[in-house]
Amino acid sequence: MSIMCRVDDMLVPLYRVMWVSATPHFCGEEDCTREGFHEIRLEQGESVWASAEERDLMLQKLEQWQGGLGPADSSEEDMW
Repeated sequence: MSIMCRVDDMLVPLYRVMWVSATPHFCGEEDCTREGFHEIRLEQGESVWASAEERDLMLQKLEQWQGGLGPADSSEEDMW
């Protein structure tokens, strides 16, 4: 398994990911170009912006890299 995940046009090392947003960005600013994208926060205050599909792929790769979070039939609601 690769420790890299493609987000937009970048290959992001999984070990740099601090958190992944659960909801898309919305700030209401007229000139915002990131609305509807999910923020993936990296170490050192950096971020990359992902589509919903890229976010899901990142979460899947992080879970595989860390050995999984539990049975495959558990739902996301179980975590809350």
